[in-house]
Amino acid sequence: MSLTFFLDSFLIQAASGPNVFTYFAQSNFAGKVVIFILGICSIIAWTVMLGKYLDLSKLRSQNRRYERVLSKESQLLALDPERPGRGSGPYYNIVREAIEAFYRYGDDVGSADTHRATLRMGHVENALQRGVADQIIRYEAKMVVLGSIVTGAPFLGLLGTVWGVMDAFGGMAGAGSASLQSLAPGVSGALLTTVAGLVVAIPSVFGYNYLLQQTKISVVELENFASTVADRIELESQAASN
Repeated sequence: MSLTFFLDSFLIQAASGPNVFTYFAQSNFAGKVVIFILGICSIIAWTVMLGKYLDLSKLRSQNRRYERVLSKESQLLALDPERPGRGSGPYYNIVREAIEAFYRYGDDVGSADTHRATLRMGHVENALQRGVADQIIRYEAKMVVLGSIVTGAPFLGLLGTVWGVMDAFGGMAGAGSASLQSLAPGVSGALLTTVAGLVVAIPSVFGYNYLLQQTKISVVELENFASTVADRIELESQAASN
């Protein structure tokens, strides 16, 4: 059975009775505008979800590759501050900022002055905190857009439904007749906006929750990595001073 057969069957069934296109035609102007807006929101939501998933996967892959690079380095402070090994991504930027902050106090790795060493490590930890904050912004990018669609789509659908029902009852009152046949088309067209809002919101909320959880995991991993980098720099500087 070919695809043409299925398409022909679908068109024949759609033409034989009420369907989504019929309900759309029965919607008032406001309902059609709401459905059009929801269609755009759906495209944006799917684009953000797919793009965010690919971004998180790419960042995690970059972090794992750079972790393997660092595991082969015996001395973190021996790396070039401007180019600490071959890599990219959040972990790479964290290490680069930490090493650059360490060497702003001088080229000597170890120092017998305890007060100076403490100030130096405080400078490194501040740099790590700023680096983590910058990377968190990168991780959470576009999540506000997706969250707004999740929250706003059902309300847009409800707005279109209430407006359509209001128009249907208003038209019936103006015509001076009260019958189910005159009311049903307007109500069915109005309810289509609620369906459209739910169609947009339901997959978006699942995608948002999944991406939010993955973002939280990535942020925790980033903070743990930054803490490990700080400990490693402190231990190496203390070992050099002894």
